[in-house]
Amino acid sequence: MATSQNKTVPTEQSAEQFIASVDNEVKRKDSRALLQMMTEITDRPPVMWGSSLIGFGTYHYKYASGREGDFFLTGFSPRKQALTIYIMPGFSEYEEILGNLGKYKTGKSCLYVKKLDDIDCDLLRDLITKSVAYMRDKYETR
Repeated sequence: MATSQNKTVPTEQSAEQFIASVDNEVKRKDSRALLQMMTEITDRPPVMWGSSLIGFGTYHYKYASGREGDFFLTGFSPRKQALTIYIMPGFSEYEEILGNLGKYKTGKSCLYVKKLDDIDCDLLRDLITKSVAYMRDKYETR
């Protein structure tokens, strides 16, 4: 059985150059803040995954189906509609933090924030720290 590969993989593109190319000044400033925060939390450098995702660290996953691969521990993307912050374990364990975080929306593993001024950045740091610790405990990481 052939295993399919992730379409989103690390690239050689510079995360700093990518952020510098973001048109929206607030998103650019917020992206620099997230870059610093996630670098400190993970103790890993930023790596571009595909053309628009900035990831930190990696974990290896393997599904019961046999599919396996690598993806980042945490990361973000300054999308047009919102900053997308990747909380890889999802949000079920973090309801208390989310209840006090501020103005945001969520997807399965995505936290959507218009701007960092809309949320409590200390709680965001706590959320990212806890999610990275969970991923490091559950998976083989680098």
